[in-house]
Amino acid sequence: MRQVLFLEDFHEGQSFALGPHTVTAAAIVAFAREFDPQPFHLDEDAAEASLLGGLAASGWHSTAMLMRLMCDACLSRSAILGSSGMDEVKWLAPVLAGDVLAGTFTITGARASASRPGIGIVNFTSALADTAGTPKIEMTGIFFMRSRPS
Repeated sequence: MRQVLFLEDFHEGQSFALGPHTVTAAAIVAFAREFDPQPFHLDEDAAEASLLGGLAASGWHSTAMLMRLMCDACLSRSAILGSSGMDEVKWLAPVLAGDVLAGTFTITGARASASRPGIGIVNFTSALADTAGTPKIEMTGIFFMRSRPS
């Protein structure tokens, strides 16, 4: 079993590799059917005629894929306690069927909470791009993390 990561294991500048993750048409349509049923997420012809230029993942689907890759990289083995929300999410270019996404999850700060003993705040930025290097999504935010037990 992997060692659990606590607040003390995160430091500014630390980076975790994300991906690769291949985006499939089936996954785009399945997510869209349930959560974002707009024509350019559901139908190839409608997608081709749209500004997106092809069957494209919902921005929310792109964000969910990014979150999954962050969990795979380190959050699923950390003492994470949740988040109060993201500061910013940018959908920079359409995530199209067939794209292979990879990127980084970078810690931009980590500190103990001034008001809650045993808990800390981890700031981060994360980004995914396709294999051509086209940036697709960026996200910044915070997570709450347990401190290492004494």
